[in-house]
Amino acid sequence: MSAKGPPSCLARLVALLAFCLIGPAAHAGDSERGRYLVEALTACDNCHTPRGAAGYDLSSRFSGGAQTFSDKSYVVRGPNISPDRETGVGAWTDEELRAAIVDGVGRDGRLAPVMPSDSYKPLTARDLHAIIAFLRSATPIHATLQSPQQRSGEWTPRLMPGAAAAFDDASLTDKNTRGLYVASLARCLSCHSEEIDGAPEYQNRLGAGGKTFRNAAGVVVASNITSHPVKGVGAWSDDELKRAITQGVARDGALLKPPMSTLSKAHFSKMSLDDLDALVAWLRTIPPKE
Repeated sequence: MSAKGPPSCLARLVALLAFCLIGPAAHAGDSERGRYLVEALTACDNCHTPRGAAGYDLSSRFSGGAQTFSDKSYVVRGPNISPDRETGVGAWTDEELRAAIVDGVGRDGRLAPVMPSDSYKPLTARDLHAIIAFLRSATPIHATLQSPQQRSGEWTPRLMPGAAAAFDDASLTDKNTRGLYVASLARCLSCHSEEIDGAPEYQNRLGAGGKTFRNAAGVVVASNITSHPVKGVGAWSDDELKRAITQGVARDGALLKPPMSTLSKAHFSKMSLDDLDALVAWLRTIPPKE
């Protein structure tokens, strides 16, 4: 054995132990996949980035949103999720971030139900890792938590049928499964299903619309996106559905109102063609509801 043999073996052993203990290192591709997921599907900016007259203020990205969300048990604003160690999530471990994203549990306990963790349950391990990698790559912004921040009581998760647990990468090669995955991450059905006691009623009103939004545009009621030919979108062409999703334009050419118009332009317009095709194909499978 040469003099160089033992150190080389030792180095390989150390590297192997490090890999087993801390897992694979993040790669540039992870962050780019995370960027796509955040910007095109999960729309984290919508709640966690301040806005100006021209839209999101990306100079303060992820430093906390200006919108106030309220219901019976909470009044909150989206907190700072930039990697600032003092006021953001820079000091959080990957496991703590995973728990917040998919379980709705933060360092101080359960998050308000406006955090759409239920919709993020299907995230594959690879995609969840990619989102965390992208958030860690953002610019740290020192911004304290804005009031109000009030939470009380417990809430029961309301999981979408077929999307209640993490998917695996292999399953996403099926077009309809991929469409369901995209629909859950983009929260299509949590917005377009009728609510009971503040939570979507997936069992009987999946995609039937009826959820009420109150914003600067006034009172907006989510539309029926089931395959019903009259009440829903069953008679819409694929191109008409894609235009509504990515441009915020209805079948008759009218502009959709917020929040759909905002999400369409700022986020869903960035959706890949394959994801958009899969989403439309899956929407066609929703049973018709009046």
